[in-house]
Amino acid sequence: MAFAADPQRPGQRITIANETAKGFAMTDSMQRIGRRGRGGGGAARRAERTAVSIDTAKTISRNIPNYEVLSEDALDLIEKNAETVLAEIGVNFVDNPAALDRWAAAGATVEGDRVRIPRGLARKLCSTAPSSFTQHARNPERNVEIGGKNLVLAPVYGPPFVRDAEGGRRYATMADFEKFVKLGYMSKWLHHSGGTVCEPTDVPVNKRHLDMLLAHMTLSDKPFMGAVTEPSRAQDSIEMCEILFGKEFVQDNTVMTSLININSPLTFDSIMMGALEVFAQNNQASIISPFIVGGAMAPTTVVGTLTQVLAEVMAGVAYSQIIRPGAPVIFGTFVTSIDMNSGAPTFGTPEASHISYGAGQLARRLGLPYRSAGSFCGSKLPDAQAAYETANSLQMGLLAGVNFMLHSCGWLEGGLVASFEKFVMDADQLGTLHHFARGVDLSENGQAMDAIQEVGPGGHYLGCAHTQANFKTAFWRSDLLDYKPFETWDDEGAQDTQALASARVKRLLDTYQQPTLDPDIEARLRAYVAEKKAAMPDSFM
Repeated sequence: MAFAADPQRPGQRITIANETAKGFAMTDSMQRIGRRGRGGGGAARRAERTAVSIDTAKTISRNIPNYEVLSEDALDLIEKNAETVLAEIGVNFVDNPAALDRWAAAGATVEGDRVRIPRGLARKLCSTAPSSFTQHARNPERNVEIGGKNLVLAPVYGPPFVRDAEGGRRYATMADFEKFVKLGYMSKWLHHSGGTVCEPTDVPVNKRHLDMLLAHMTLSDKPFMGAVTEPSRAQDSIEMCEILFGKEFVQDNTVMTSLININSPLTFDSIMMGALEVFAQNNQASIISPFIVGGAMAPTTVVGTLTQVLAEVMAGVAYSQIIRPGAPVIFGTFVTSIDMNSGAPTFGTPEASHISYGAGQLARRLGLPYRSAGSFCGSKLPDAQAAYETANSLQMGLLAGVNFMLHSCGWLEGGLVASFEKFVMDADQLGTLHHFARGVDLSENGQAMDAIQEVGPGGHYLGCAHTQANFKTAFWRSDLLDYKPFETWDDEGAQDTQALASARVKRLLDTYQQPTLDPDIEARLRAYVAEKKAAMPDSFM
């Protein structure tokens, strides 16, 4: 039983019998004690909390177990079935005679565009791919290790539309793209600048990759992704990286990751495979990723979908190793379910989680880094639906053992929209993944026996030595969400989360500071882009 002052009857007390009310009463007590103890240091602490930071947290290293939904027998069954798919059904390599010749030379059976891969051959070829690799950034302090227990977070990829509270939903522009790159650079919990954070539709299709790469290279010093929409654009990515890093360094080190989507079911087109060939030849990383909408591009069942995913990934990874043994690759899985009434994709569902968990197990058995999950949602606005679905997807990715999480912030409307407000909302919540992944501290400090002894029965821990030593780092704290008392929140305009996010977007962009880059390198990059763009007419097709 606890008591609190009754605001309607001064001097009287009301009984508080439930845990929530007790919590509110305790919170009020803590706030009053805290106010008495702060003295003149409050302004300094407020300044510390609101100071702009461009520090990036280190790559997440899990100190927690992966969540595994499939038994060893189930995994054996899926692997056996995937080998059957490759050997008896096969995969199509469309409009790519050179790929067909390479497969035939490697021991596959080729009939037209169909490639049938004997049992064991794809797995044998996959064995030369590294289990982890370093992607280098132009700022070495921001290098990332992809694989093992690590999780690298990258922003949304590919939406043609953007949304913000002021302008609503509209086609993306290059100015929008640059804003997202700046926000990504300013976000502490994002390790990676990403790739096509939005599709700048005001720049010709055949030239926009040059402007996007230049933005990543000059406006951020985090790692980034290369262009994949034409093999020639992948080659442009290589040549721009050679200017930024040096030609020899690029050949000896991985400085780019790229997203190579498979046309599920079981089809590899010449454009994506051509880009894969360029990246593999030059020692650059590719995410080999089926694009699965369950019930449309794969079976409706978890095991059936996992069988197809594994077959597609093994074929793609094996092909990369035919191009260059040892080329870095990532086992990718993008999975959604489908609303059978409307045909629209759905997100944050248990079926997609089961597939993502199972694919992580298969990736680890294959000895490859794993890409999946993200801030997935089908909502049109950064609202409660978006929050629920995103939270389910992000937590699932952490527990599934994902090593590279594309779309970790900014995703809206099934991936059609990159939202500025949701970008900073999601980026803020990525901090919870960092803290959850730390696991439980069992050290002497974590046991806190000195604190329990000091406080004893009936006391409180606010002023004890252990709390004073740990309070700054003990709990994750949002840089965005509101925890003020109702009266303060109401006096400050009763802002909802989207309003808070809009203010944070503005503040981050207003305080953005471009990372330094050698002026000669920047001049050479800009000259390369200008020369390439001048050499071809504009095309919006």
